[in-house]
Amino acid sequence: MKTLHTLAIVTALGLAAAPALAQKHYDPGASDTEIKIGNIMSYSGPASAYGVIGKTETAYFNMINAQGGINGRKINFISYDDGYQPPKAVEQARRLVENDQVLLIFQSLGTPSNSAIHSYMNEKHVPQLFPATGATKWADPEHFPWTMGWQPNYQTEGHIYAKYILEHHPQGKIGVLYQNDDYGKDLLKGLTDGLGDKAKSMIVMQASYEVTDPTVEPQVVQLKGSGADVLVTIATPKAAAQAIHKVGDLGWKPTHIINNVANSVAAVLKPAGLDNAKDALSTAYYKEPTDPQWQNGDDYKAWLAFMDKYYPDGDKNNNFTVYGYVVSQLMTQVLKQCGDDLTRANIMKQAANLHDVHLAMLLPGITANTSPTDFRPVKQMQMERFDGTMWKLFGPVISGGEGS
Repeated sequence: MKTLHTLAIVTALGLAAAPALAQKHYDPGASDTEIKIGNIMSYSGPASAYGVIGKTETAYFNMINAQGGINGRKINFISYDDGYQPPKAVEQARRLVENDQVLLIFQSLGTPSNSAIHSYMNEKHVPQLFPATGATKWADPEHFPWTMGWQPNYQTEGHIYAKYILEHHPQGKIGVLYQNDDYGKDLLKGLTDGLGDKAKSMIVMQASYEVTDPTVEPQVVQLKGSGADVLVTIATPKAAAQAIHKVGDLGWKPTHIINNVANSVAAVLKPAGLDNAKDALSTAYYKEPTDPQWQNGDDYKAWLAFMDKYYPDGDKNNNFTVYGYVVSQLMTQVLKQCGDDLTRANIMKQAANLHDVHLAMLLPGITANTSPTDFRPVKQMQMERFDGTMWKLFGPVISGGEGS
């Protein structure tokens, strides 16, 4: 009898607990039917080439909604333009958080813009997830627990270029063109740290430019005059295209390394002149859509079907569409893991609980991984060389060592 009585109590407690376990938890921006996601993108201004990313992400969430949403909820993706202007980014972040009441801000673009809203997002306890920038500071859960990066950080990338230069051009004279802000300085630090004691002797000139500069041609002329035979370009698409074109115009033939966020064939190399970019080097962590080796694979076919149906006007040769497609998958994964607990705290908890997540169109061997102390989902890259038509991968998938 005692056993039966105990069993009855346990059963009753279990029944009483069941509704609590099934209870839904929402913060502003979430409901039974909707998840509001905010985004800040450069649809205008000097970095407008990146606007394709925001358009791709809009198309991706339209696809998710057409498929029934995430756990039955439709995504309301609200994307505003900041023109790559930090004060405007602050204005748009406040609009999204305080007026639109989004659950989180996803993929806001640019190191300057994200830096401007960094403290605000953390003071408000609103997730700033997977910003479209590789700044190293997005991986600081101790001081900024509401911000998490996405792509391999710029110092990692700089280390990889340093490794390549030390191995293949140990006597090289390096000239660096860099954007004079947190973005450019971050990658430059990775390059300098990676070169170690040789940095002072190998880097013969550093030439910076401002985002507002109409052209970087004078800097390229100065760098050629320095005697550099290795050129590292750390730029956004417009300036990178100008630099590549001027290098060709001068008849200069340095070993030209172009950073990852400025290596789009469609947005950078074609405007610069493909011949001018021939033999340039860069890095990749997702598949280049123009590379035939991927085009019979399931990942490519799924991406192509997505583009055809949901972004038919998009340029299928522009790898920024692949970038937007891949990171949107990761955002979707985090929201799926949240289930019915769509609180901002749980969003960050789930974002910090990603284990070997396969994202279609990442390079083979690269998956997304995070933990409560590791806010760097993607950490590896592979070197590539431009053959005059497309980028060709070479060497192993590698990380950047210290600082990565």
